[in-house]
Amino acid sequence: MTNQIKDVRPIRDKQQLEDMKWALKRHCGERDYILFVLGCETGLRVGDLLKLKTKQIIELKTKRDKILKAKEGKTQKIRDIYIGTCFDEIYQYADGLKSEWLFPSRKGDKAISPTQAYRQLNKAADMGGVEHVGNHTLRKTFGYWFYKATKDVAMLQGILNHSHPSITLRYIGITEEETNNVLKTFSVFD
Repeated sequence: MTNQIKDVRPIRDKQQLEDMKWALKRHCGERDYILFVLGCETGLRVGDLLKLKTKQIIELKTKRDKILKAKEGKTQKIRDIYIGTCFDEIYQYADGLKSEWLFPSRKGDKAISPTQAYRQLNKAADMGGVEHVGNHTLRKTFGYWFYKATKDVAMLQGILNHSHPSITLRYIGITEEETNNVLKTFSVFD
């Protein structure tokens, strides 16, 4: 990874999301595909995803609510995360693992590093023709699609643990230009 600042963005196009999933499965493998899916579905930081243990998923098999408990490294808060929408796929992957880590490294008994996650995501992005991808792409993609579906910036701000709604909107790429585009077609009196 270079020291230059990369313009990391959410994936705002459904076809590009599918292209990333395809490229991850075909060119990287199941581990990296599941990392992408779980990151996009939960909004967890990649560093927090990499700390997950296989047993955390396996234990949810008998639970009705499919709530994953994860400790956020940045805030040290325990977060309850509903993963019912992707549970079956994540469970099938986890059930076949021999490692205690959900995202195991091929080098020793540990999880992959954030740098390795970055490399794999960018390899898939190159293969899938998706630009501006980095480790925060997963979290930003979650935020972008959550906001598009709910328009609830306050709830999203809470989920992402941001201090202000403007930080959340900027983080997910709801820019001034997009706001202006909406205002061009909006009228109280229409």
